[in-house]
Amino acid sequence: MFEIRNKNTMVFSSMVKTIRHSVVGAYPSCHVGTRLDERRAKARALRQERRRKPDKPDDFVTYDDSGSDEETPQQQEEVLNTSFNLCDYLKSRETGLKERRSFNFENPSRYVLTHDMLRETQIHLGYINKVFCSKWLSNRQVVFGTKCNKLLVYDVNMRRVDAIPTLSNNRANHPEVQGGLHAIEINPSRSFLATGARNSADIAVYRLPTLDPVCVGENGHRDLIMGMCWLDDQFLVSGSKDSRLSLWRIKEDLMDFPDGGKEACPTFATINPLCVKDVRTAQRIRSLCFNKEFKEIAALSLNGYIHIFNAETFKQKLSRKLPNCQDNVSIAYHSDGLYAVGCRSYTILLDARTLQTIKKITSRYNGCGIRATTFEGNLLTVGTGLGMLLFYDIRAGKYLESSVNASRTVALKCSKGIVYPEDEMDGFQQVKYVPAIYTHCYDSTGMRLFAAGGPLPATLVGNYAGVWQ
Repeated sequence: MFEIRNKNTMVFSSMVKTIRHSVVGAYPSCHVGTRLDERRAKARALRQERRRKPDKPDDFVTYDDSGSDEETPQQQEEVLNTSFNLCDYLKSRETGLKERRSFNFENPSRYVLTHDMLRETQIHLGYINKVFCSKWLSNRQVVFGTKCNKLLVYDVNMRRVDAIPTLSNNRANHPEVQGGLHAIEINPSRSFLATGARNSADIAVYRLPTLDPVCVGENGHRDLIMGMCWLDDQFLVSGSKDSRLSLWRIKEDLMDFPDGGKEACPTFATINPLCVKDVRTAQRIRSLCFNKEFKEIAALSLNGYIHIFNAETFKQKLSRKLPNCQDNVSIAYHSDGLYAVGCRSYTILLDARTLQTIKKITSRYNGCGIRATTFEGNLLTVGTGLGMLLFYDIRAGKYLESSVNASRTVALKCSKGIVYPEDEMDGFQQVKYVPAIYTHCYDSTGMRLFAAGGPLPATLVGNYAGVWQ
């Protein structure tokens, strides 16, 4: 049988794995004895690297449970029969061979980053002020919200930006809060998208994939909504600068939709929260995340506290003061039981069970404030105030190192954004500047990264947005 072998396919060796069976002959084509010698040499080099005493010892060290370097004959046979070639994986899958196959979905993003394969496509937004939140709708569309209350969708293939109408409430005489869209969240089944409404103290829910309006949530907050998280397909939690959390139920069967009239215009319902809770010891909720394993809601407040709510009872369990934490604006959760909190000069990793600090990840650049944090597998991605994206490997305990240049770590430096001087807004004169990255997100493949933001000073009007692919 003819085999297609290409050097470019070998780069996926850490992504795919196929334990092959022989079709013709005693052994499969990947059964080469010298692979064991290469494996032993790499293992020896790794052990020597671990034995070297670092300048500053780690607080937590793990050791191998076995001192033996030898593998059993069965283990050696399995190693020799294992192919890490993408062509072997695809051929085995397409022909339906009864071979064990696996694909590591975490490694594509890691590989394209370490091999400097991503290239930036900048998005020109015109007179838009600061992008604060974003989510991928599909492999070709990304939705994002701005400080000027715009909800926009960018099509990667068409390179076109479309505006989605924001939803208004029914309270005609009620003063509106105008502060922009700071949160966008999609429920687990990807049937609803939640964000802020035209009144920034209300929530708006859209149906996916059409982005038809579903409802506006009123009377949950008195100030700007800063964070949201879905507990499941129906229940949504929002947090606001009024130091409150509101619980909403999004179920269309329970909503009253008004008549669209003769023109059958899209209509949406109005809902109220199931429950509203004041967060004790909190001053302005800044960000939320949901701990699915422990069924907990973690809320971050601007006075340096993290607050834990029981998601089943919606009652506050505890609050903890973060150590030396200033300007903490983002929180993310990893399924291994970690919270990542972005602060002014570093990122804190917390144990989700005890809220004890595991590690402080200092920024590699002076004056580099942390503005956004997300997890993609075991990779912590950090958006900074200096227009750069940094990547920290939580398993290796260090910043992701480049495979192209061993002397440096991986960093994506975004292009300069656009700012509109206050005294020349009417003329729309554009000035280049280094943007702060307020939001970033990966698509489902991990091979595309959307990053966006704007000028760091609150008084400046400007924007930046780009897709790395």
